[in-house]
Amino acid sequence: MRALALCLLVTLVACGDSEGSGGAGGSPASSSTGGSSSSGTAGMGEGASAGAGGEGGLGGSGGSAQGGAGGQGGLGGAGGSAPDYYGLISGTCGEVNLDDIASPAPEYLENTLDLSGEPALQPEMLSPGGQQILADGNLGGSSLYSEIFAYEVLFRCEGAEYLKSEAEIVYQIEGKKTDLLVAIDGEKVGVSVVRAVSFPEGTAYPVSQAFTVLEGKLADILQSTMNVAPEDAWQKQILAVVAQTDEHAASLVAAYDMIEPAIKADTIVYVTVTNGDDHFIYYNN
Repeated sequence: MRALALCLLVTLVACGDSEGSGGAGGSPASSSTGGSSSSGTAGMGEGASAGAGGEGGLGGSGGSAQGGAGGQGGLGGAGGSAPDYYGLISGTCGEVNLDDIASPAPEYLENTLDLSGEPALQPEMLSPGGQQILADGNLGGSSLYSEIFAYEVLFRCEGAEYLKSEAEIVYQIEGKKTDLLVAIDGEKVGVSVVRAVSFPEGTAYPVSQAFTVLEGKLADILQSTMNVAPEDAWQKQILAVVAQTDEHAASLVAAYDMIEPAIKADTIVYVTVTNGDDHFIYYNN
């Protein structure tokens, strides 16, 4: 009997409590805090130290506005850390969902991207989609960097997946074009991008100028939506406005209220105010 009891005791000790232990290789770890979204969800990390028999930890919370890893917490890499993207996002983030995409009603959303202390454009700091937009280029003009950062915010906040560039989108009727085709929650969404910027730098951005920009782009969006081929047809369009200052954003709000409802229809106006080291977005290309 004593031998049997001793055998049972040894067996119990050998088995141990495996919950949370990470298997043979050690303890599971969680990936770092996601950071930039005010309402983001945790990403899935592979776990920094999960062993051969264990499970990788969950990615950290995306709720803080202080991280650089994006509204969804980012995907934790093999070492468990979340990517470090450009700048800190605050304000509206994680608000575009399937209901918004399916609804014909217009919306106006605004957030802020603080680029203080960030370097000029470095591809390795962009998301995979942002890097692809940089590689694909656009059909001309000086808006490529604004298109990249408009996408970066949509990727980090709304989980947007880059699908096609302006040159790759297929139309059945030639005319106005949309800058990007993305997917949000599995649904195709067109993204048109415009800058709210002063020329020369430092001058005022009156409501009349904001009105001209918004009304023109919203009208173009209605046309490109009608012209797109069925294979690339989107559920909704987003007009992503990259705004130079809070004063630019205030003019945009006032101008938006003046635009006819029929022109605003079925479009989400998504304004991102940039702060800090953002000169290269507006004047360097």
